[in-house]
Amino acid sequence: MLLELRAENYAVIDHVVAVFGPGLNLLTGETGAGKSILIDALVLLLGGKASSDVVRFGAERAVLGCVFESTPGAEEILEANGIDPEGDEILLRREISSSGKGRVFVNNQPATVGVLRLLAPELALVHAQSETLVAFDGAQQRMLLDRFGEISSEEVGAAYAQWRDRQEQIRELRGQEQDRLRLMDLWSFQSREVAQAEVLDAEEDQRLEAEKRVLANAERLFTAAAAAQELLYEAEVSAETLLGGALRHVEDLARFDAQFQETAQQLAAAKASVEDAAAVLRDFAGRVAGSPERLVEIEDRLAVLERLKRKYGSTLADVMEFGRTAAAKLAEMENRDARLAEMERELTACAETYRAAAGRLSAERRAAGTRLAKAAQRQMNELAMQARFEVEVVDAGGQSTGRGADGDAEAWTAYGWDRVGYRIATNPGEPLKALTEIASGGEMSRVMLALKVSVEAGVSATQRKGKTALPRTLIFDEIDIGIGGRAAEAVGQKLKTLSRTQQVICITHLPQIAAFADQHFLIEKMERGGRTHTGVRQMKPEERVEEIARMLSGASLTETSLRHAEQMLKASGAA
Repeated sequence: MLLELRAENYAVIDHVVAVFGPGLNLLTGETGAGKSILIDALVLLLGGKASSDVVRFGAERAVLGCVFESTPGAEEILEANGIDPEGDEILLRREISSSGKGRVFVNNQPATVGVLRLLAPELALVHAQSETLVAFDGAQQRMLLDRFGEISSEEVGAAYAQWRDRQEQIRELRGQEQDRLRLMDLWSFQSREVAQAEVLDAEEDQRLEAEKRVLANAERLFTAAAAAQELLYEAEVSAETLLGGALRHVEDLARFDAQFQETAQQLAAAKASVEDAAAVLRDFAGRVAGSPERLVEIEDRLAVLERLKRKYGSTLADVMEFGRTAAAKLAEMENRDARLAEMERELTACAETYRAAAGRLSAERRAAGTRLAKAAQRQMNELAMQARFEVEVVDAGGQSTGRGADGDAEAWTAYGWDRVGYRIATNPGEPLKALTEIASGGEMSRVMLALKVSVEAGVSATQRKGKTALPRTLIFDEIDIGIGGRAAEAVGQKLKTLSRTQQVICITHLPQIAAFADQHFLIEKMERGGRTHTGVRQMKPEERVEEIARMLSGASLTETSLRHAEQMLKASGAA
C-alpha cells in the first residue's frame, strides 16, 4: 500500500507530507482547495507525463516523493532494471525543473520514467476525472476476470513455454544453410583439434610441469640427493653412525637408571628416521638422470596443451568439456534432418497440449464472465447507474466459441488466446460500448468501484491470502459526481467494503462518503505572505465532526449540522 506522499514546490504546494494508512483514506476540502493536486502528483510518480508548469512560481524545481510497500512483482521489475531493493519498501522520487528537465530516482538510485511505468501496475491504479493512469486495457480486464473466477493460467503458461521452446529450436535448426555449413566447419575443426591432442586427464599439464622441473635440474638434484644421503648414512662420521653411538651409551645408562629409557627410545626412533630418509634419497639419486630428449618432448607437449587452454578454456578440464560440446553440436547438426523431423512432431504435440489447456481456460472465463457481468451490473445499479454491462470473451479470430482460432497461433500467449473486454451502456437505449470509451471520469470511477467490489466479494479467503497480481492501492478522484442521497451512501459503503482487502484513497465532496473514512485528510488552501499555500493534515475525531458538518451545511456550522454529522459517523462505525 501507499505509506507516504511528499510534494515540494509543486503547483500551489510549498511543502506537504501525507501519511496514509490501511483501509479507506478520504480527502476532503472546499472547492478549489487543491484536492486533485495530490492525485496528480501521484500520477507523475507512477510515470505520468511531466511539464515545467507544475513547478511552483519562483522555485527552481518541484520535488515529489512517495513510499510504497514492496510486492514480489515490483521486486522482479527492480532486479530486471538493475535497481537494488530497499527492504520491504519502494521509494519513488521525481524532480522536475523549471527548465523542463527532470530526474527520476527509485530507492535513491537513478532510474527512468519507463521504470516508473513498469512499477505502476504493481503498486497502484489511479482513476482520475481526466485519465486512468494504468490503462484498464485487455490485460488488466483479463486479470480482473481471472481473479473473480479464481482462474489459474499456470497450465496454459507451461504448455505455451514448451511450444515456444520447440519453435525456437526448430528456428535454429532451420537457420541459413551458409551459416550451418560455417558452424559445422568450425565445430569440426575445434572438436578434431581437441581430440587429436589426446589429453589424458585434467591434471596432465601439472604432472608434466613437475617432471620438466626435475629434468631441467637433474644434475643439481642428483648432487644434492647424493650429498645428503652420504651425510646421513655413507660418510665415515655420518648422522646414522653418531646416533648409533649415542644410542649405545644411553642404553647403558638406562640399565642403571629408568629415566633414560624414554631417551633411548627417542634416539632409536631418530636413528630409524635417518635410515629411512637416507633410503629415499638413495632411491631418488638412482632414478635422476638427465635426458635432453625427454625434456624437449615434455616442452613440446606443454606448448600444445597451453595453446589449447588459450583457445578453449583456462584449464584442461575446460578444454576437454569444450571438445565434448563441439562434438555434440556437430553430431546434432549432421543429424539435422532427423532431428528436425522429431522436433516437428514434438511441436505438433505441444500445440495440441496448448489448445486443450487454452480451450478449458476459455470455457472457465466465459462462465466467470457471465457471473461477473451480473454481479457488476447489480453493483452499478446500486450506485445510481442504470447501466447494462457485459463481459466479452473472444478468441483471436473474434469468435466467442472458445475454439481459439486454431490457425492463428500468432495470438497465442502464456495467458491463453482469449481477448477479454468489458462493454457498457450507461443510459437506456444506448448500444454497448467498450468500457474505455466512457466519457465521464466520475462514471468510470464508479464502474471501477463496482467491478472491484464484485471481484473482491467473489474471491475466496484462500485466494486473498495468496499472491495477487492486482494493484494493492486504488485511487478514485471525483467518484461522487452527479450522485447524492442513497446513491452516495451506497458508494461509501462499497468503498468501505473494498478497503477491507485493498488500500483505497478517494477524493469526495459528499459527507455521506466522508463518514466512512478510516483516515480522513483535510485539504486546506490559505494565504500567507501574499502567496497561496495548500496544506494537508489528518483530522482528529472531533475535527471530522466539524468537517462533515461543513460539507452538510456549507461554511456556517449549525447545531443541527453538527448533530447530523455525529449521527453519520456513528452510523458508519467511525464514531
